[in-house]
Amino acid sequence: MVAVSELRTFLKGILPDYMIPSVFVTVDALPQLPGGKVDRQALPVSISSRPKLQTAFLAPRTRAEEIVAGIWSEVLSLEVGVDDNFLDLGGHSLAATRIVSRVINEFQIELPLQVVFQSPTVARMAGVITEYQAKVLGEGSLDGIVAELESIADEGREGS
Repeated sequence: MVAVSELRTFLKGILPDYMIPSVFVTVDALPQLPGGKVDRQALPVSISSRPKLQTAFLAPRTRAEEIVAGIWSEVLSLEVGVDDNFLDLGGHSLAATRIVSRVINEFQIELPLQVVFQSPTVARMAGVITEYQAKVLGEGSLDGIVAELESIADEGREGS
């Protein structure tokens, strides 16, 4: 089975962006009507499970990642790992708007819509949020944030 990210990359080479589906659903065979035509009404409407991606599922490691992953999971209606790409999960501009709105409310920060596309993973978006909070809080609170990030880095080195 081909990963969604591979399929999306292939299609980008032959189709304009607006023609690339936001969600891919794998089926064993297309349902057919007695006359041999595709039974469009019998096709699956949507999916609620994580698509096959090139990246393995990785659970959130920080509080910011937990919150952002929770928001993404609710908006996209599927389980989201911290390294999963927004577009590969079926994300689109309306979902991005919902995510940014929820993040702004949750973290009480100003965040442009472009952050979803410039930082398209939970980990990267949480990093942007943490960086913003560090600037707002000042260097006095930065020590706690740095300690949390260092513990994540230590866990990553131990797991290697």
